[in-house]
Amino acid sequence: MSSSYQISLDSARALHLSAQGLLKNPRRQPVKEDVLQCIRRMSALQIDTISVVARSPYLVLWSRLGAYPAAWLDELLAEKKLFEYWSHEACFLPIEDYGLYRHQMISPDGMGWKFNHRWQQEHQQEIIRLRDFISQNGPVRSVDFERQDGKAGGWWEWKPEKRSLEVLFTTGQLMVAQRRGFQRVYDLRERVHPAWDDEIHLPTRHDAEKSKILLSVKALGVAKASWVKDYFRLKNISPENHPDQLCKQGLLIKIKVGQWEQPAYVHTDHLEQLELAADKALKASSTRVLSPFDPVVWDRKRAADLFGFEYRLECYTPAAKRQYGYFCLPILRNGKLVARIDAKAHRKQQIMEIKSLFLEADVRISDTLAADLMKVIREFAVWHTCTDVHFSPADITPFIRRMLAF
Repeated sequence: MSSSYQISLDSARALHLSAQGLLKNPRRQPVKEDVLQCIRRMSALQIDTISVVARSPYLVLWSRLGAYPAAWLDELLAEKKLFEYWSHEACFLPIEDYGLYRHQMISPDGMGWKFNHRWQQEHQQEIIRLRDFISQNGPVRSVDFERQDGKAGGWWEWKPEKRSLEVLFTTGQLMVAQRRGFQRVYDLRERVHPAWDDEIHLPTRHDAEKSKILLSVKALGVAKASWVKDYFRLKNISPENHPDQLCKQGLLIKIKVGQWEQPAYVHTDHLEQLELAADKALKASSTRVLSPFDPVVWDRKRAADLFGFEYRLECYTPAAKRQYGYFCLPILRNGKLVARIDAKAHRKQQIMEIKSLFLEADVRISDTLAADLMKVIREFAVWHTCTDVHFSPADITPFIRRMLAF
């Protein structure tokens, strides 16, 4: 579908945030179905285990829905409305998209470190025995198996059963049936997703790739061609599935954004929002704290292109070399990424500690800004069951004093 739509960079940001469910602040009390619809809207909810504040998947949902019971996400997984697999990274995914990932399971050799081909070859009999054990005895967790080699735990010291579970998971023989205390519970695929049949339901590779490209553009709201692959970590896009070809099929709309040299693409489902954006009538008004693994910022280059926001997660950086903090959270306000906070929830003491707050260099300081930031930080704290917000004494700047007045 050809188009003469031209929109400003601000309107492109608004279109992106509209697609992501972040255009406006939450306006009503959410229900559990909202969690599922939110994940469908994003197409993928990235999983991360760092827990200085709420783990990332729960935080991404809070940013869009406001205060909701975190247990709803776990319940939807157990109810088989979601499944886990490798997407952008390890993600919760809508169960109806299972077929889009099936080819990766059947032929996982191109998945790099996510598939331990050598372990599969060298430990084939142990893997078969583990699968048989699950078949006969029911679901298992990694923690159900004791270490026998005397080594400590950790990512690079997985016990043999954990490695075998991951091979069976990546090849689609096991699925995550539920999580207990955020630990995966593995069971046979045919028990977790009995309705699936490769003979009946498996799409072609071409169609699966095409669906992922369309879903990524839809989730992004507006996308350069160079952004599309990263959303689902596609290595390559076949020429017939290039966004230009999908425009010719009437599935995408090609547009011009601001001063960008590259064209951008919009899913036809967002035509109404695109028309509002073209008329400069699509306005972002939300103020939200984001996870470092939120789709808005997980592609750091895209965040720089779209928001002018240079962002790096520093939890893997030695403390002395950190610029902003261990687990710095971006703050979105009125369509721009205006600040970042390094926060830690002290749940037993019911204190949300803000170790540092940094405003972006081009942000205009005002009482309205101070009030908006303080309001969202307090909401963030309350959702963590923290009744107090404490700023680090060494970080009490004149602006933070203005914030504390609200």
